Amino acid sequence: MQVYLFRGPGRIFGVTGDASGANLPDRYAPWAAFKAVEMIRGRPLPGVEVDECLDDIAVYGFHVTDAHVRITEDLAG
Repeated sequence: MQVYLFRGPGRIFGVTGDASGANLPDRYAPWAAFKAVEMIRGRPLPGVEVDECLDDIAVYGFHVTDAHVRITEDLAG
C-alpha cells in the first residue's frame, strides 16, 4: 500500500493513505508531508511497525506516533 508520512510538532509522525494528509487529526496540525513509501504487510521498514501501521489505517484511516509510541487510538476518539 502506498502511504504518506507527515511530521507534526516535536516527535509526532502521522501516516495515511491520503496524499494530502487531510484526514490526520487537527490536534497536531499543521502536518508537513515529507515522504511517500510502499508498505507491505510483513516487510520491515526502519522506524515503523508496518503491520500495526497498516492495521490502524484500515480501521481509523491514519496511524500516529509520538516518539515511536503509537497514539492512534487516543486521537481517534
